Amino acid sequence: MEIPEDAVHRGSRRLPFDDGMDGPTLREVVSNGCKRIDVGCAVLPKHLSVAEPDVDDPAAPTTTYAKIVKNEFNAIVVEHHLKWGPLCHDLPGPFGEGKPSDRVGRYDFSYADSIVDWALQKDLKVKGHVLCWHVTTPKWVDDTLTSEEVREQLRRHIFTTVGHYRGRIHVWDVVNESLAPDGSLADNVFLRKLGPEYIQMCFQWANECDPSATLLYNDNKVEGLGGPNGPKSEAFYNLLADLKSKNVPVHGCGIQAHFNAAGVGRNRIPTPRMIKQQVRRLGELGLKVNISEFDVRVSQLPANLRQIAQRQVYRDVVAACLTEPCFDGIWLWGFTDRHTWVTHFYYDDEPLVYDEEYGRKESYYGLREALETMTAGGTVGGNVPLDSDVDEDGNPWGYLWMQPEETVAAEVESNVGDSRPDWLQTKATEEPHELT
Repeated sequence: MEIPEDAVHRGSRRLPFDDGMDGPTLREVVSNGCKRIDVGCAVLPKHLSVAEPDVDDPAAPTTTYAKIVKNEFNAIVVEHHLKWGPLCHDLPGPFGEGKPSDRVGRYDFSYADSIVDWALQKDLKVKGHVLCWHVTTPKWVDDTLTSEEVREQLRRHIFTTVGHYRGRIHVWDVVNESLAPDGSLADNVFLRKLGPEYIQMCFQWANECDPSATLLYNDNKVEGLGGPNGPKSEAFYNLLADLKSKNVPVHGCGIQAHFNAAGVGRNRIPTPRMIKQQVRRLGELGLKVNISEFDVRVSQLPANLRQIAQRQVYRDVVAACLTEPCFDGIWLWGFTDRHTWVTHFYYDDEPLVYDEEYGRKESYYGLREALETMTAGGTVGGNVPLDSDVDEDGNPWGYLWMQPEETVAAEVESNVGDSRPDWLQTKATEEPHELT
């Protein structure tokens, strides 16, 4: 959506919700819903307080970024600064060494505190992300520690982090991405040195530190039942079922939903039916389920299909999830294309619901429409096909924009135990290319 010049006041951008002419905010919609839903976004600290010259008045009391977060969302997740590496290794903060620190036990919560304190002052729920993820674990954990030392330092990290925020952060992503694409356990430092039991250890330690906290397991490409990621989705379910059978204190799970609208093979977006079925059976385990890191890449589609695809994905996926009683939240991984991890780890794209000028996009309206299905006058499911992958006219879901599968199968490398992050696993199949 283009914001006209007269919507700028004293160098500080006036936003669509300022005068109510563009309809309610996401936060207002869910406040009128039939059940409590988190609608959150991942937040970075700098933009909450540092003005951006092209959109903000430096003398204004708040930044455009902060204003949107406060008005649109009822929750936030700390995008980066609560991971083990940023807390004690590669973001030294005010200590000022200017280089990563290898001193065991050194922690700097200043960046994370700035986000958490700001959010709580604005009456926003905070989710902590993440206590155990091998990708952002300090390198010295693998390079220099024995198995017993890894166990002790992982336990110390969880107690230090959860203890610091006990009473302020009530929800934690405890373990992230422990599964390889084929459904086996990822061959990471914790599996090698502690065995598969490290997953339940992490949940037990987090629970010991804060028995009142809600503890979640989080993973990617597990959103739908069946399809090209069927083995990993099945392993995700089986892992959680096993933890529950052992009375491990796991209370819910996050399905990440980092989607590519042009994806084929393992990168194809699952249909709403597949997603609903996966959410349902996870709920039958007694778990709460949330979409934990939602964004939709579209730059590999022809330009005339990008907004069509993005709006439909945001709308239909959320509408399908909201039909299941166990589903309790949607967390976007950012909210504006101006500040998205995709640009740094994939390529230039526009995966979120606000554009680079802080204007609402078609994807925003699709998401809002989905949330409105649970308000007075709404239709549960939003008329999205949920029992079939085709509509009443026989068209497959996403037929306007979904790309055909390759006619010749590409050579597939072994992914047993693959512990690389998803952006490295899929990079070879998602190189940017010219489209018209």
